[in-house]
Amino acid sequence: MSKPFFSVIVPLHNAEKYMRKALDSVRDQDFTDYELIIVCDACADDSEKIAHEYSDLVLNVNYGRAGLSRNAALDIATGEWILFLDDDDYYLPGAFRKIADAVTRAPDIDMLAYGFEWKGVGAVKQNLEQVFIAVWNKAWKRSFIGDDRFPDWIHSDDLGFAKKMHPRAKFGFLDEPLYYYNFMRPGSVSDKIKAGEYDNSQFPEEILADVKGYEDWLKKLF
Repeated sequence: MSKPFFSVIVPLHNAEKYMRKALDSVRDQDFTDYELIIVCDACADDSEKIAHEYSDLVLNVNYGRAGLSRNAALDIATGEWILFLDDDDYYLPGAFRKIADAVTRAPDIDMLAYGFEWKGVGAVKQNLEQVFIAVWNKAWKRSFIGDDRFPDWIHSDDLGFAKKMHPRAKFGFLDEPLYYYNFMRPGSVSDKIKAGEYDNSQFPEEILADVKGYEDWLKKLF
């Protein structure tokens, strides 16, 4: 069997209240050559039950780490390109087809960074001068990721992964917003970071300044 064009990876943690919007945004795309891999991480609600309504590729893990959940999905992903979707965000209509068209036109790129709608901020574009450190605002070539994986951190694992991968990537860009970032949802990781709920002693020295800077920025912004 041929490989799907996309592997869409969705880590979940007790997401029953908002995950349907995220998963509906995948199911409603007009480009359907994808596999959807949903990882239920330490879910104590109906997240796993709902996940099975949307995909046959549902993993049940007990990490308490979004990065490790993404790693579990990467280990079984077969798509040519990887898309990361957080459980409280969603894709805008037509996103998959636009991404597929763009990477097909530029077969030598490793990553496609696209615009996104940032809740409370507005539309954001990415370019060579400003590539946002996140994994959900890009399409990642599977062969470029290879055996690289997310670090085992309580949060900011996407920051660590992106900082490792970005310097050696050849980028393509799409200005149009294709993703909605549901920033600072109550109870979200960013909300907890702002509240200082995490012990940052786990972070290596080279990333600690970035993590502290993000905390300070959140506190000033909100």
